Amino acid sequence: MNQDTVMMLASQTLWMTILLAAPMLLSALTIGLVVGMFQAATQINEMTLSFIPKLGVLVIALFIFGPWMLRNIVDFTTRLITNIPTLIG
Repeated sequence: MNQDTVMMLASQTLWMTILLAAPMLLSALTIGLVVGMFQAATQINEMTLSFIPKLGVLVIALFIFGPWMLRNIVDFTTRLITNIPTLIG
């Protein structure tokens, strides 16, 4: 396998990982920031207050972005499998 091919495949794989993780991570980051600001303003230091909203937002984000994420990973896997002959030879 060619060095350029390996680097291209690694680059595409890392980019796909970033694309698939971004919606979940950004939604958890956003709700964590909002809840943290609320906790700082009200001086409520309850651990479940930050965990439960994050869990709820992650479930909602998975329902919203799940089909898009699944379509991306299926397309990537299909391209990867169909390109096996060119990657080997």
